[in-house]
Amino acid sequence: MERLAAEIVGIKMKNPVMVASGTFGYGEEAANFIDLDKLGAIITKTITLKPREGNPPPRIVETAAGMLNSIGLQNKGVKDFIEKRLPFLSRFKTPIIANIAGETIEEYVELAKILNQEPLVKGIELNISCPNVKKGGMQFGVDADCAGEVVRSTKKASSLPVIAKLSPNVTDITLIAKAVEAAGADAISLINTLLGMSIDIERAQSRLGTMTGGLSGPAIKPIAVRMVWQVAQVVKIPIIGCGGIMHGEDAIEFFMAGASAVQVGTANFVDTQVPLRLAEEILTYLDQHQIDHYKKLIGKVK
Repeated sequence: MERLAAEIVGIKMKNPVMVASGTFGYGEEAANFIDLDKLGAIITKTITLKPREGNPPPRIVETAAGMLNSIGLQNKGVKDFIEKRLPFLSRFKTPIIANIAGETIEEYVELAKILNQEPLVKGIELNISCPNVKKGGMQFGVDADCAGEVVRSTKKASSLPVIAKLSPNVTDITLIAKAVEAAGADAISLINTLLGMSIDIERAQSRLGTMTGGLSGPAIKPIAVRMVWQVAQVVKIPIIGCGGIMHGEDAIEFFMAGASAVQVGTANFVDTQVPLRLAEEILTYLDQHQIDHYKKLIGKVK
């Protein structure tokens, strides 16, 4: 597995396969099914300063080749994360990256300061792209100046590596990517969910409690790969690819487009073994093509 060893923004990982925020909780339930120590990194469910109840149900709807979700960043807040979630995660050697969100820039800053004091947290992923909240989230990520300011302020508040998770719901993703790089982001995650909607034609109502939600799953992979490729042409910082990854072949597409690592999201709901299987399938590809390290795949498609 040395051929899959990765290091992103100073975080050393056994392999380049992470689990995406919001699809893996804090690892507690998943630990009953897979060995967390075999993952590249765990990106936590989004953490906010104070507890959030989330959105009204229904919150999840299956769609063709994917799903819509409108969870609304439900969580018990940073105090609960530190007191109850981190002790569990401390049992494992896998790096922990905390995904955070705020309704104001000041909340991102306060979260960054708090988490900077936790040795187990190796990095921060800024959720500036969630489409399912009324304040914060995508509100920051669709404007280059706002996205840059969140990154800049968070960097000042913490010594941890900062990863900006960007929204695909923009006209030109490269403008946002360049803005967060200029503001000091150490890496970029691409992409969060696409804004979508599903209607029950018998009731003439949305199938989600909030009308619209975030589309994820295999249906969005071509868009995600395209955006990773576009951003790879204009930034020098690492890119972490996510969006519809189900198989090793999917991950390899992201690498060739310019991603240095990948995240598995919706696939975790389908098969808990997907992140581990992905690592094995990537290794098989390397064997079949006589490639000594996965890094040689990164950015092959110019």
